Amino acid sequence: MKIQSWPLMERPREKLLSLGAEALSDAELLAVIIGSGLNGKCALTIARELLNKFGSLRGVATASKEQLCAISGVGKVKYCQLRASVELVTRQLSEPLKVRESFNHAQQVKTYLLAKLKEQQSEQFGLLLLDSQHQLLAYRTMFKGTINSAAVYPREIVKQVMEDNAAAVILVHNHPSGIAEPSDADIRITKQIVSALTLIDVHVLDHIIVADVNTTSFAQRGLI
Repeated sequence: MKIQSWPLMERPREKLLSLGAEALSDAELLAVIIGSGLNGKCALTIARELLNKFGSLRGVATASKEQLCAISGVGKVKYCQLRASVELVTRQLSEPLKVRESFNHAQQVKTYLLAKLKEQQSEQFGLLLLDSQHQLLAYRTMFKGTINSAAVYPREIVKQVMEDNAAAVILVHNHPSGIAEPSDADIRITKQIVSALTLIDVHVLDHIIVADVNTTSFAQRGLI
């Protein structure tokens, strides 16, 4: 049965307009994003199949294009709609960092980085590049690795910092293992990067490790 034939208050869009987005179930929210049915399925049926297949909203959000498009009723258009909705959340979390002194709002930095990196299946090393007021200029993914490693080259970091004319940086990388504790290698490469950037008078404010829903700050640990 098409959603249009349902009672008004059982239709996801009408329910959202009347009661607000917070009143919708996970499946109903997905259905609103999906928009319309396909291949004889209504949007809510497709949404429920996605949740059953991937286990949660988080699972849907991090599924690959191939995985999502393998679900009957999900084509390239609906894949784009889902990816765009996830990217919107990530970008709106970065906006406060562009208008405030990010180092004085550590929780906002961590929230943004969790949204950016916690779902990555391989290790990535990035930079938050800041101006002289510690406002965000850009986030750059510098290096990508395997499930548990990423080769990091200080000279490439120096080159990127100079290209963006940054006055300070926050280093960041993820641990796909889910363990946020810094390794000896993490501490060692951080010291090398700090030394390299000191030569061009750029301050490393922190190094944050993202692991699942947890983060570790080198600055708070006294490691930087």
